Amino acid sequence: MEIIGDSLNELPWFLAYLATAVALTLVFCVIYAWVTPHAEITLIRENNLAASLAFAGSLIGFCMPLASAIANSAALVDFAVWGVIAIIVQIVIFYLVRLPIPKLSERIENGEVASGLWLGAASLAGGMLNAASMTN
Repeated sequence: MEIIGDSLNELPWFLAYLATAVALTLVFCVIYAWVTPHAEITLIRENNLAASLAFAGSLIGFCMPLASAIANSAALVDFAVWGVIAIIVQIVIFYLVRLPIPKLSERIENGEVASGLWLGAASLAGGMLNAASMTN
């Protein structure tokens, strides 16, 4: 029973990190939807696979470095700072990915799956590199 008691002593920190992660994820979703010219949630509600792939890749690409920041941060504030950096990196990735594909958002709005997959995969790749960079 002592092991369980010791584990539960960390419950407040678990809840603090989880709440901060959920808040950062919501902030990311709002900012990302605001920055992108296409309306992700509306398009996903309309069963647009391209928008779903793009948004899912961006969301996972954000959450990977967020998880890395939780695992490697020294304090809750440290984690929050790296979470904000992860948001910025994903926004930069969105703008960089648009360079080789003209009218990327318009293509996603039109349901062009290849464009959505390109954005989603690039966001995942960027998120993996971002997460790995946060470990040192």
